[in-house]
Formats: sequence, C-alpha cells, structure tokens
Amino acid sequence: MTEDTQDQAQQGAPKPHELDPKFFAVCNEYLELTNKQAKEHGLKRISLASLYAAARFNSHVFLSTSNNIAVERDTFLNYMTDLYRRMLNEHLDGLGHERGINVGKSELEEVYAAVRAEQEAADAAKNA
Repeated sequence: MTEDTQDQAQQGAPKPHELDPKFFAVCNEYLELTNKQAKEHGLKRISLASLYAAARFNSHVFLSTSNNIAVERDTFLNYMTDLYRRMLNEHLDGLGHERGINVGKSELEEVYAAVRAEQEAADAAKNA
C-alpha cells in the first residue's frame, strides 16, 4: 500500500467531486514558486516555462505509464488538451468573478447550470 492510499484509507474514502486536500497543497507550493520566479523573470516568461515544463512532465508520465504509446497517443493528446482548456476556463471564470472582471461568456455555462441543478435537487431531497 502506498503512502497516498494509506492516508486515504485512514481518512476514509474521498467524497464524490472532491479532490484530496494534498492536491491543493501541491498546487499552492507550485504557485508560490512560480510567483517568486515571476518577480525575477516576468509573468509571461514564467507562464511559458510552466507550460513547457508541464508538457514535458506529462509526456514523461504518459511514456512511463502507457502500454501502447503509438495507439494511445492521439487519445492522450486530446484528453490533455481538453483538460487544460477546461481548467483554463474554470480559472478565468473564478478569478474574473473574484476580481470583478468581465471575462466574457464561459464555455462551461451548461456544466455550471447542471451542477447547480444537481445541488438544488440534493438540497431539496434533504429537506423533504
């Protein structure tokens, strides 16, 4: 049993739609490093360096874990591209809202509406 699975077993199974808090701790550590580097090298250089490093690392992970690289390559590229676009949309929406900036129409409006409807239905079921 790995350290991560031991921790999860001790803390109970994660709830649906929730990420492990350690995930956010790792993200915050990374953001602290990029913010520090941006002070010396500028936002745009560090943004590009982060994207380049993420692409390199994710390629390494794919090559290290795939059993059929040549066949799975397009699926991997599409998955990673779609995932990044979704995360970028989520952060534009969230940061725009936090900062009071109109960031335009979200590509995720239908997703957000479905999540709200699901939450409202769950709340109504609890109150019934």
